[in-house]
Parts: sequence; structure tokens; C-alpha cells
Amino acid sequence: MKNFKLNKKQKRKLRRIIIAFSFFVVLFTISKVFKPENAFNEPISWLLPCFVWLALYIFVAKDILSAGIYNLLHGQLLDEKFLMLIASLGAFSLGIVNGVNGNSAEGFDEAVAVALFYEVGQFFEQVATEKSRKSISDLINMRPDFVNLITDNGVEQIMPEEVKVGSDIVIYPGEKIPVDCKVISGASSVDCKALTGESLPIEVEKNDLLLSGSVNLTSQLTCKVEKEFYDSTVCKILELVENSSDKKSKAENFIAKFAKYYTPIVIFLAILTAIVPSLITKDYQTWIYRALSFLVVSCPCALVISVPMTFFVALGKASKRHILVKGSNYLELLAKANLFTFDKTGTITKGQFEIEGVYPSENRNEILKLAAIAEKNSSHPIAKCICSAVNEEIPNDYTLTDYSGFGVMAKKNDEVIICGNARLLEKFNIEVDDSLKTNTTVFVAKNNSLFGYITLTDSIKSEVNGVIDVLLKEHCKVVMLTGDNYETAKKVADKCGIPNFKAELLPQDKVKEVEQALQNKGKNEVLCFVGDGINDAPVLMRSDIGIAMGGIGSDAAIEASDIVLMRDNLSDLLTAKLIAKKALRIVKQNIVFSLFVKIAILILSFFGITNMWFSIFGDVGVAVIAILNALRVEK
Repeated sequence: MKNFKLNKKQKRKLRRIIIAFSFFVVLFTISKVFKPENAFNEPISWLLPCFVWLALYIFVAKDILSAGIYNLLHGQLLDEKFLMLIASLGAFSLGIVNGVNGNSAEGFDEAVAVALFYEVGQFFEQVATEKSRKSISDLINMRPDFVNLITDNGVEQIMPEEVKVGSDIVIYPGEKIPVDCKVISGASSVDCKALTGESLPIEVEKNDLLLSGSVNLTSQLTCKVEKEFYDSTVCKILELVENSSDKKSKAENFIAKFAKYYTPIVIFLAILTAIVPSLITKDYQTWIYRALSFLVVSCPCALVISVPMTFFVALGKASKRHILVKGSNYLELLAKANLFTFDKTGTITKGQFEIEGVYPSENRNEILKLAAIAEKNSSHPIAKCICSAVNEEIPNDYTLTDYSGFGVMAKKNDEVIICGNARLLEKFNIEVDDSLKTNTTVFVAKNNSLFGYITLTDSIKSEVNGVIDVLLKEHCKVVMLTGDNYETAKKVADKCGIPNFKAELLPQDKVKEVEQALQNKGKNEVLCFVGDGINDAPVLMRSDIGIAMGGIGSDAAIEASDIVLMRDNLSDLLTAKLIAKKALRIVKQNIVFSLFVKIAILILSFFGITNMWFSIFGDVGVAVIAILNALRVEK
């Protein structure tokens, strides 16, 4: 529990357990060594230890008693608390029966022990759950408390939910950015660690977009609201995190159903154990005692607690590593995923174009300058890439005509510059070599003749080769889908070591490819699609698991995907898969271990080989071990 502090409620419970345990040790020692019920030769001498143990029982078991009474009033009896209540009260009743019959008042100590060690198990569960919840609550802390709205009367603080799109707001140094907005004045450093895990602050200035959940560090910013709070990045992330525990895995659903039928079956078997052998042997007290031991050890705490806790810890660990998972069912699927389909642009590549070459090279500067003149006012990534490569001032006295989807024409006096793809040049009857007609070649023509061309490349992310290599070594099938031409796709696939790819696909073609893969996959195979979350929403939704890369700020990513890799780093896919596999492995370990130990002790209890003490330690010990095993996901 490193770097974890107990809250007030947990401290009170721990204090109560320590006090109760101290009294229990003292009373247990006195009862076994001095036998106070034999101090007086009176038939009612057993009442003294009875009342002392009863006081301690009420002090220890008040939570169990209150829960039992509540469940009784609401008709919800068949849970683990009910089993513990029956077992502890039954043991206490046996102590009274022993006392009335003049025997040693055995049973009071065991009744208290049942309640005490059950509370110990519950305490471990609460602390473990709270520790995991803290990992998730770190994201919840991104929620802003207020917005500084600029009004005619000055700056007014309002709730984030009240701010409207188009409003002007002020963000002071040290404040959280409350909604997605655009800087209209000022420059500052912004901490995006909570969103992306990026340790270094980013510098922002006029016209830059800010995502809610980030923190303004150094200077005052005036911004215009781009989205209302409910549509902003931070709100969508909070909603995703808060609802992640609602979508349960098959293992959790199995345990819930298992407990629903398991408890009444156990109670029925305990009743049979108490009645049938008693009628045969006439030894009612022995068989009632064994039936109570049966109830104690059969409590499904270890399973009911540890399985959902394991997935909860895994969700917390993923959140801490800036991987948002919409539910434990997706973790379970990811652990089994063996078919991985990747989008290219923005997933395998950076989605940021770089100039690969300018031809003819001796005219490099002139070609880039002419292209920059035409592309100067464009916001297209290719245009920005070309303009940034020009080191001199770009003339702005040209008349520009945009040909959407083709390129731009720039005119000044008798000079005409045409910059764009091959189809634009063909419109003006300018011939282009067929071998150069690719999506990453920009042609530059001057006065109706080809002057040169620029080839661009979308660089591959540094971590991609390692990720693909690991997946292939794990015998996963890897496919790349892209809308780019065949040659470009082949070049990227070869560089990344991807054995299969499909090129020149429209968005609807990608959906068809995924649907075909879903139809052809085996019964136990799981298909995972990884995309940039903007253009791939239909495919993300159609696949078994949709994983959005770099989806922060993208509504499509958060809404359509099942998992969001917030750091835009493909290696987080392997991290998520490792977390998922470890969680599933621990769940299986806990189920097998718990059932094996409980069945063994049940058999031993039935034949009288073990007593209730063994059942108590068996039940609580299994629960504590299962909880500690669940926490190993965090390691």
C-alpha cells in the first residue's frame, strides 16, 4: 500500500478491528486458561462469559447485523453477509445451549471470530478498492470548478455547465482549462500531462486550440469557447471513466450469477447437514456445529470480491498510464485479441508530412517558392509542410483560385502558377508521367509547362516496428488498411514489417474489409481495429474492439472506440494488452484457488476432521489471499 493513506472511515474501521482483536485475545486467553464459567458452581455461571462475549460480538458485528436487518426488511437475504450472520449467531446459540446443558460454554469465541475475521477481510477489500479507485480519481480531478466569463460588467465566475459556445473567457495562471477553446490573445505554457501523459509543457499562442482538462501554467489567456462543457474533451473522458465499471466482463457476470444460485444451494446443503445425520445419530449438537462450519467456509467472499476487484485494479492501472478503457469486458476481449487491423495515417504514421525530395533538384528553391506562393493561404497539412520549407518571405500579391480536391492556381500579370495533383495539371492539358501520379506528389507548373514536382512522405512512428514485431511473435495476424495508393502502402508496410495490407480503400471499403474478417475469424478469435478515431469511427464501432489512437479532442474517438490511447503512442497498445492478460490470468487463479480450498475444507468439515476455527481461517485466508493476488495487477 505504498504512498496510500487511509481515509477517516477506514481509520475508524481499522481502530475498531484492533480494539476488538485485543479484547478477543484477552477474553480467549482467559476463557481457555481460567474457564470463568466454572468459577461458580451455579447453573447460570455461563451467563458471565455469555454477556461479555455478546458485548464484544455486537461491537465487532454491528455492520453485519445492520446489513442483515436491512436485507431482511428488503427481502434480500441470500448474500455472503447473510451466511456470516447465520453462522455467527448459530455459533453463539450453540454456546448458550452448551451452557444451559451444563457443558463448557464453547461457541461464543467462535461466533466472535467469524464476525471479526469477516470484518478483517472486508477491511482489506475496502483498502484495496480505494487504492485502485485513486488511480481513476486522478483523472476525475481534471474536472474544472468554474469558468471566468468575460461580461459587460467585467469577469464573472460561473459553473462550467453554464458557458455557451462563442463566449469569451479568461484563464489565469494555475487554473484548469474548463472547456475546449481557442486562444484569442496571450501566450502561455500549458500542462497536458493529465490528458496525454506528456511530461513537458507545450507553448500556446493566438489561434491555438486548448483542450479542457489541461492546466495553464505561466500567463493569462483570453479564449473563445469552441464547445459547451458537455461536449468538451474533459467531460467525455470523465463520462467514459465513470461508466467503465458498468460494462462487466464475462467472468464478472459469471460470478454474479454463480453467487445468486450458489448461496441458496449452500444454505440448503447446510440444513441437510444439520438435520439428516442428526436424525440418524441423534447427535444434534455435533451436526449443527458442522453445518455452521459448512456455512462459514462456503461464503463466496473470495470470488465475489476478488474477480471484480481484479478488473477494477486493471482499469485503474490502465488509467494511470493514460489508457482509457470503457469496461472490463473490453479488457477481457483484449487479453484474447489475436487479429489486429491498423489504419495507416495517424496510427502507423505520424500524419505529419515531410518533404522527401524536390525534382529537378537544381531548381529546388524555385520550385518550393512557386509552390508556397500558391499554397500560402491553405490550411492543408501538405500546404503547411511546403510553406515551412521556404526560408524567404513568400509574396502575397498573387490572385489565388482554389480547385477543391485538386490544388491551387496563382496569377500575377502574365505569370500563372499551377500547384496540385496530376488531375489538376491534366485540366490544363499539362502532361504528367504516369509513374509520378501518387497521392504524395505535388506538381508545380509555370505558364502551362511542368516546372518540377515535390514528393512528400508521412514519417512512420518510431515505436511501430517494435509493436508489430511483438504482435507477430505472439502469432497475431496483422493487417494494414489505407486509402493511399498501392505503392505508398507497400512502402510503409515493408518498412514496418506488416505482412498484409489493403490499399486505395474508401471508408466504406474499410468497413467491408473488417466485416469480412469478422465473418472469417474463428470462434475464439478476437478482432481489434486500431485507428486515429476521426475518419475511422464506423470501423471502430464494427470491430470486436475499437482502439482510437491520439483521440483526445476527437468526439468520434471517445464515442466510437472501446479503448482510447491518450498519449498517441502505439506501444500503449502492448501495455494495455499486458494489463488485460495479467488481469485475466489472476482472475482464473483466484477462481481455481478459491473453489479448490473451499471444497477441500467443506469435505473435511462434513466428516468432522476440522472445526469452525479452521473454516474461519480458510474463508478469511482465501479471501485475503485472493485480494492480495488481485492487487498484483498493479505491479
